Amino acid sequence: MHTATGYQHYFVGLDAQVPLLDGSRRVYINFDNAASTPALKAVQRAVNEFLVFYSSVHRGTGFKSQLSTHAYEESRRIVMEFLGANPKEHTCIFGKNTTEAINKLARRFPFTDQRNVVLISGMEHHSNDLPWRSAAHTIHTALTPDGRLDIDDLRAKLETYRSQVALVAITGASNVTGNLNPIHQIAEWAHAAGAQIAVDCAQLAPHRKVDMGTLDDPAHLDFVTISAHKMYAPFGTGALVGRRDIFERGDPDLTGGGTVEIVTLEDVVWSGPPDRDEAGSPNTIGAVALAAAIRQLQSIGMQQVAEHEAELTHYALQALTAVPGIQIYGQTDPESASQRLGVIPLKIKGISHFLIAAVLGYEFGIGVRSGCFCAHPYILHLLGLNHDESRQVRAQMLSGDKSNMPGLIRASFGLYNTVEEIDALVEALLRIANGQYGGRYHQNIASGEYSPEGWAPAFDQYFQL
Repeated sequence: MHTATGYQHYFVGLDAQVPLLDGSRRVYINFDNAASTPALKAVQRAVNEFLVFYSSVHRGTGFKSQLSTHAYEESRRIVMEFLGANPKEHTCIFGKNTTEAINKLARRFPFTDQRNVVLISGMEHHSNDLPWRSAAHTIHTALTPDGRLDIDDLRAKLETYRSQVALVAITGASNVTGNLNPIHQIAEWAHAAGAQIAVDCAQLAPHRKVDMGTLDDPAHLDFVTISAHKMYAPFGTGALVGRRDIFERGDPDLTGGGTVEIVTLEDVVWSGPPDRDEAGSPNTIGAVALAAAIRQLQSIGMQQVAEHEAELTHYALQALTAVPGIQIYGQTDPESASQRLGVIPLKIKGISHFLIAAVLGYEFGIGVRSGCFCAHPYILHLLGLNHDESRQVRAQMLSGDKSNMPGLIRASFGLYNTVEEIDALVEALLRIANGQYGGRYHQNIASGEYSPEGWAPAFDQYFQL
């Protein structure tokens, strides 16, 4: 069922076989793209070619250092171009990932005693929630019962806190339901209230075009964060692209080499952006990999990416209804596929999400994710747990027992996935729903996860350091 059609030829490792519980091997099917994606061949090729010349960046006088510096700064330019950033108004700061980027922004944003409120939605990944809690006064906006942003509540809170709100921090697309938020409309409302907007584009950027716009546009985005590992470039980098005027002032959150113009025993003069906020030797390889991935996505066309993934999502939302006891969360109408990302959260009545994920992996060679996807409040909302039920769950988990932890199965699509793979997923879920799987599984109470009794994969046969 796993066919080499569409966009699969652009990717590394899609023909890799993995061991199954019955002793056979099967070509792996990855539906965990909302977490991390496989590498593009263009990324592999660019990294291999660049490694020959890799050296230190900035201030090195040798050819390899100069070439490495050129590649690093060209990568920065490509990222900004991809996001529609204006080099005169924005800067691009490289770091590990979106999580680090948002933490940096939370530490560097110029909150004041008067403006110290951050509005965030109830659907945020923890990475766009927890950093703000320690930096400012955070207010969560409401959601609709099916997990969409409650626009009326957002606007009401913007009005209520009009003189205090400094920033609206919101995801461009949910990593749980694939819901898309009207970020440019929200930007207009935020700016009208005297606030700025930061958009977590970790999920959005691999699947949809992002355009930050110029600062004179009321709908512009002030800050955008992305992660390369979700964009087919798994080499440990991400980017914070934001207003240059913000990063031209204030002390960096991390200090050391590369952040200064001059240091004496009495004084420090910080460099301008982005150097001020890139302490230490940067991940040059990661920046090159991200730029190579962007170039490949641009060559394919982000509209083509969106159309292919909408076709997969439309097909999956129809096909999954054949599974007995299945419940899909978020938007379930196949006709809405083009207005969302290909991220489908689901459960099967009476079967632990942990067990479903285990059987899919061990017996069918299908990778999904189970649990709360680093968005605990959102999952509790989608599942409809009330305050008392949520407290009971919390108490049980704190006691070391996660066996009944609420959660869902998440199937998330990438550019390379096919309808044949979706057919394989549906067939596997049908068998699980009907109890037609071969293994006996043991649950680890501390983690909640299941593993087959008496069997474990021999990882050393597949990779060794």
